[in-house]
Amino acid sequence: MTATSPADQPLIHVVEDDRSVRDSLEDLLASVGLPARLFASAAEFLRAEPVEAPGCLVLDVRMPGMSGLELQAEMARRGLRLPIIFITGHGDIPMSVQAMKAGAVEFLTKPFREQDLLDAIQKAIALDRTQRQADAVADELRRRHATLNEGERDVLALVVTGLLNKQIAARLEVSEITVKVRRAQVMKKMQAATLADLIRFSDMLKPRL
Repeated sequence: MTATSPADQPLIHVVEDDRSVRDSLEDLLASVGLPARLFASAAEFLRAEPVEAPGCLVLDVRMPGMSGLELQAEMARRGLRLPIIFITGHGDIPMSVQAMKAGAVEFLTKPFREQDLLDAIQKAIALDRTQRQADAVADELRRRHATLNEGERDVLALVVTGLLNKQIAARLEVSEITVKVRRAQVMKKMQAATLADLIRFSDMLKPRL
């Protein structure tokens, strides 16, 4: 079995104003080997230092001050994409619909089965790992793209549309040899083995709407 590095060890964040519920959730998570960070309020969670580890947020809906749904909205505004599992003793259908539409992984009404929560947590951790891997790939592609000079970026933008070197040369008003040289540099700097790779990388660099 491959050892898990500290950076890969999942960490579960719990925001719950009821001390007894926080403690019971911590015990439950510890029983399956999952460390937790406990917060008594949404404000306390937002003040905490971010941790670069896969995980999720187990979040109560109704709390003094900022509610769970308000925290979810605030996290979206701040670009915090930690998967959220809502727990509540006072849930209703509109509330759950709002939470799920905003991207929540699960919405559990107390009392819930411990296994249901643990299953939701494992699902959320898997989602977070996938997102982090995708972010790492995108960051690396942006780093590679930043090494291209202006002429190479111009060629890249036209190559991925399917234009031939001759057509690109005419469009940019440069020689075909210049296009070939720039295209070779683009392939090298972007670490693309094929045109298909280059097109895929270019697509991954486009901002998602």
